Amino acid sequence: MAVILVLFTFAAILVIDHFYSKRKGVQPILVQEVVQPPAYMAAEVAPRLRPSVVSGFQVPDNVRYHPGHTWALSESPKLVRVGMDDFASKLLGKVEKINLPQRGQWIRQGQKMITVERKGVKIDLVSPIEGSVSDINETLTQDPTLARNDPYGEGWLVTVQAPDSKTNFRNLLGGALARGWMEEAAARLQQRMPQFAGALAQDGGVVIDGLAEQLPEKDFTSIAREFFLG
Repeated sequence: MAVILVLFTFAAILVIDHFYSKRKGVQPILVQEVVQPPAYMAAEVAPRLRPSVVSGFQVPDNVRYHPGHTWALSESPKLVRVGMDDFASKLLGKVEKINLPQRGQWIRQGQKMITVERKGVKIDLVSPIEGSVSDINETLTQDPTLARNDPYGEGWLVTVQAPDSKTNFRNLLGGALARGWMEEAAARLQQRMPQFAGALAQDGGVVIDGLAEQLPEKDFTSIAREFFLG
């Protein structure tokens, strides 16, 4: 029994010595410290949001869409910026005039907000939000092409003080729903305009401007009213 105990003790000493020697030979792993940028630099280092393209039309993820092809962007709990989407700008093409509402005018969600004049034809676009118009993009009265060239930026239409904006935004489309809706709208447009199938640009598949330029005015008016719900 004593012999077994001695052997066991000797084996234990060898194991401990081996383990200790191995620990001494191991070099520590250098860990590179990840330095987080200061909070004030967050906006600079974060990538800018790029509009996704669905069936040739830009559909930015940071705005919400009305089925009448206008958009709303919350700038504060009660202030909402409004514009027409890329689908509307591409379909309308060159317009001669954009009639904006007056400051202080109350506009309702889904009702007429602006009137666009194109070749003597007037087309209405509806508001995606309800509230009082706080500001209008007066630049559009001098240069209506801004709404076509930069519909999500310099071509915005109005800002609205919307006291019930949260409820209004629940009625709008965003994310995957917006992308699916735009895909469906593009498919319907292609059915109405077979020539739309060849209207994709060579650089990135963005739909060319002024899709309806070759349509008779009565056909354009019918298509525009169908899609813009005006």
